[in-house]
Amino acid sequence: MEVLTILIPVSLILGLLGLGAFIWTLRKGMYDDPDGDSQRILTDEYDDKPKPVEKPE
Repeated sequence: MEVLTILIPVSLILGLLGLGAFIWTLRKGMYDDPDGDSQRILTDEYDDKPKPVEKPE
């Protein structure tokens, strides 16, 4: 039972750290456009691959 005197405060601190991290990400705007990434992956506009150079014949 003595272990509960350590585990309960540790779990509360970890929970508060997680809540703080979640609130920090909300304030930074990391969840503002959740559908944007799923739409951008379908277009070639943001493609990282360079286009091949056409050689003149």
